[in-house]
Amino acid sequence: MSGFSAELIDYLEGRITFEEFDRRRDERKAEDSEELTEDENKPSTSAQTKATVEDGVSPGVQQAFASILGETAAAASSEEEDSLSYVDDKDDRDFNVEEEEEAKGVSKERKRRLRQGGKRGLKSKLEEEEEDMTVGDVFKLEMELNRENRRLMKGRRHGSKLPQALRGLMGEANIRYARGEKEDAILMCMEIIRQSPLAYEPFSTLAMIYEDNGDVDKALQFGLIAAHLNPSDCEEWIRLADMSLEQDNVRQAIICYTKAIKYDPTNVRYLWERSSLQMRLGEHKQCMDGYRKILSLLPQEDGEHFMQLSKDMAKSYYESNDLPSALSVIEEGLARHPGLVSDDFLNMAAELYICNRQYKKTLQVLVKFADIVLIRAESPSESSALSMKDMGTEEQQKEGEEGTKSNTAEDNDEILDLHVPDSVPVDLRAKLIVCLIQLNVFTPSEGLVSTLMEQSPEEIGDLYLDVAEAYLEQGRYTSALPLLSALVVSEKYDLAVVWLRHAECLKALGHMKEAAESYTKVVEMAPLHLEARLSLATVQQQLGRMDCALKALESMYDSDTLAQDSSAAQKELKLLLHRSTLLKTQGKMEDYLDAMITMISMLLKVAMQRAKVCVRSVTLAGQNHLRLVKIEDMLPEIADHESAYLDNMCKTNVLSKEDWWQLLLSCLLGLCDLQRFEEVDLLVESAMEFYSFYDNKPRRKELEFFGLSATILNQNYYKAYNYIRLMLIENVDLPQFWNIFHQLTISSQHQRHHRFCLRLLLKHPDNHALCVLCGHNAMVSGSFKHALGQYVQALKTHPENPLHSLYVGLTFFHMASQKYVAKRHALVLQGFSFLWRYVELRGECQESMYNLGRALHQMGLTHLAIHYYQKALSLPAWNLDGISEDQVDLRREIAFNLSLIYQASGNTEMARQLIRTHCTL
Repeated sequence: MSGFSAELIDYLEGRITFEEFDRRRDERKAEDSEELTEDENKPSTSAQTKATVEDGVSPGVQQAFASILGETAAAASSEEEDSLSYVDDKDDRDFNVEEEEEAKGVSKERKRRLRQGGKRGLKSKLEEEEEDMTVGDVFKLEMELNRENRRLMKGRRHGSKLPQALRGLMGEANIRYARGEKEDAILMCMEIIRQSPLAYEPFSTLAMIYEDNGDVDKALQFGLIAAHLNPSDCEEWIRLADMSLEQDNVRQAIICYTKAIKYDPTNVRYLWERSSLQMRLGEHKQCMDGYRKILSLLPQEDGEHFMQLSKDMAKSYYESNDLPSALSVIEEGLARHPGLVSDDFLNMAAELYICNRQYKKTLQVLVKFADIVLIRAESPSESSALSMKDMGTEEQQKEGEEGTKSNTAEDNDEILDLHVPDSVPVDLRAKLIVCLIQLNVFTPSEGLVSTLMEQSPEEIGDLYLDVAEAYLEQGRYTSALPLLSALVVSEKYDLAVVWLRHAECLKALGHMKEAAESYTKVVEMAPLHLEARLSLATVQQQLGRMDCALKALESMYDSDTLAQDSSAAQKELKLLLHRSTLLKTQGKMEDYLDAMITMISMLLKVAMQRAKVCVRSVTLAGQNHLRLVKIEDMLPEIADHESAYLDNMCKTNVLSKEDWWQLLLSCLLGLCDLQRFEEVDLLVESAMEFYSFYDNKPRRKELEFFGLSATILNQNYYKAYNYIRLMLIENVDLPQFWNIFHQLTISSQHQRHHRFCLRLLLKHPDNHALCVLCGHNAMVSGSFKHALGQYVQALKTHPENPLHSLYVGLTFFHMASQKYVAKRHALVLQGFSFLWRYVELRGECQESMYNLGRALHQMGLTHLAIHYYQKALSLPAWNLDGISEDQVDLRREIAFNLSLIYQASGNTEMARQLIRTHCTL
């Protein structure tokens, strides 16, 4: 663009308008016409001028200018094209500085050339073309330049965000820092930050200043800010990571390494350091991901490092119970570097395959890498078997792989024999034995087992145990017993796990006494082993040693451990469940209930706290037993009941909700059998506070029935009234509930049920039982008119019921017996009319004559009362099904009332005779 006029360049760059461009072009033409005459004698060099890199415009744009102006653009050299199309590295800071300096020089040169005007040979032609340019040509040129600028800017990274005006100040700050004037340098950097907060240079300088001053914290913070503003500087991130580690900030160091890896993802050192730090923080997954990335970056020739890292990763995966990942790493090592597979690596691969129960794959790997020869039915000679390590060439390896596939496809029963080289370590021999046993290839493995047992169990006892466990899994207890017997008598492997396997083997073979001894040894060595205790109890029970079985099922933990450890609580629950079952079968109900109460209290811990119920130990007949007691002033031990309930559910989830419900019912029934009704009531009250039981309506109803029965049998009528009241509210039409309610109100000696009945009567005015009951309450309270109204309403609804006529008649007699009453005789007549109706409906029987005599006795008509009393004595009692005759016989009551009349009249002998005849036991 150096061949164009200055006003055209200014217009294209947007510094002037088109009108200004037109005016300045006319002025320039006038000046150039004067200078042209002076330069005619000078040689022209314009024909040799080419577009240079400093122009900042690609040859395509220059051709566009030439086409607009009618010129023929010169072809650019290969070096110029390369330099113009070159895009510098994004992380190169010097490129921007050089580019800016070059731009300054190009701009000055451009202005100088434009001032000179027509020093080029095509000056006159250029002027003519510029005169002929239209507005559309100028716009076309402007659009082409914009596209070119966007393309160039897209390929280059952004340089420093420090404005040109502040670069001098930044340089001055660096100079002041170099001279030791740190305070002035800090002030200058702060001013630069205030004006340009996104520039990284002042933050970097401040970091260096504070680091020199010994203020590592500030230096690190400013360094982090500078690194975030200039994130492509990997070395700076690594320096900051080292500073973070010096301050023991591992998390921040990991972040710094992550930033460095983002801009240099193939740097193995960065990945290794970050993975090591992640391992320190326990971030196993992230650490393993980093190691996997390292494995993918390691070159083929670095095989030893690859195999060592693969082994370490597989070990780490195995320790974290991630077998699939461990196997994938091991398989990658076997496939990538088969020639570098060592015995340790092969042993680990076999161990992982066995743990994953891939026994065929294990056998495949051992045959391929350990020179083990399998002799099968189709190929009895050793030439048919494959030894993979001797195949060096690629073709031989392919043939070996195909042979291995064909061999593994065959049935394992067809393996007749095998040959194991003497160089194979004993660990791999043991793995081979385990594979053969698991694949039901027992005959070829017997020789290997015999060879294995020739070595001392003190040295290879773990291999003994592996083989023995393989035999146990396949049910070959006879083959496993010699191995286990050799281990239990050794000093090094006299362990609980070995004794447990020995006991299981003896139990399976039917040697119960020896198995009991082995289980006892396990319990002595590992007293917290639950399965050993349960198995010992079962064996002792089979041997008839019930006391020994119960001793094996004694508690393993104290109360503090059970409150804190969920696993311990679950084990204790299983132990108590077996103990309670054994105690119940032996008929030891007190001990059985102790175990049941212990289990239930673990479930209802929070509920019992709310119900203010606790478990106490009491001494009965020299033995300690558990009892449920109510403590009103019990201090709260649990602050947050909701979280405590959830925590308690985690501890007791070893049993399902249905199992817990059955245990609760069994405990309640056991307490009822021993007539411990108060404890039944307390246990029901606690269970009603338990969410899982209370939210289940059928279970809540059943608990209410248990509570009602227990309180009635315990003669706690006040609390029983609370249960029956709730039942009546939900089901007011059930006669059984009303019968129980009547019995409780008679026995409770309180009258709080009066208001309850009245409120309930307002809701259910047509309820017959409620109507009669309210009449009774009003009669007892002396409200005879109210009682009369209720009885009359009952009589209207049930006119054939003789009791209702009796109720109305008695009410009239009570009203007539009052001191101040009008029309007393009319009340007496009405009362007798209803009594005679009662006698008609009931018939002449002991009951009706007795009630008629009582009414006459109450009114003072003793001569008539004597007649009906004597008539009642002559009649027999009712014979009712389900009720004894003594309960319905009224002769004692009749004789007593009649004796009162004789005694009042002075006939004491008659009164004495009646008492002696009918009221003496």
